[in-house]
Amino acid sequence: MLMRGVSPWDEVERLQRDMNRLFSGFNREPRGRFPAVNVWTKPEGALVTAEIPGYDSKDIELSVQNKTLVISGSRKPLEEKEGQTLHRRERNHGEFNRTVNLTFPVEVDATKATFKDGVLYIELPRAEADKPKKIEIAN
Repeated sequence: MLMRGVSPWDEVERLQRDMNRLFSGFNREPRGRFPAVNVWTKPEGALVTAEIPGYDSKDIELSVQNKTLVISGSRKPLEEKEGQTLHRRERNHGEFNRTVNLTFPVEVDATKATFKDGVLYIELPRAEADKPKKIEIAN
């Protein structure tokens, strides 16, 4: 019995949609961009924290130019040992690069960074010329 309105390709198209949905999740960083950053600002400057677990501080580079902070780094893949077979690889390796745009220029020479327990802390003082100035009113 032949059914009208049903194509033999319907099941193939459904399978293709399911496979596309499955594979669209690969090669993405969990929860968005890497590393995850938080930025706090105050009149004197900003504090940026970046979660970079599993990296060593010597593998991370920072650069600041005017109003832009760039955090970059790299991690080599784990070496497979003889007699071992890798069954799952969820830890990323390779290079990353994250740009943080600030609302003010930074005093680059006074910038400080520390790395503890997988979290990078970057203190970015506002450039002196950009700090708000109190203006006296003459009588």
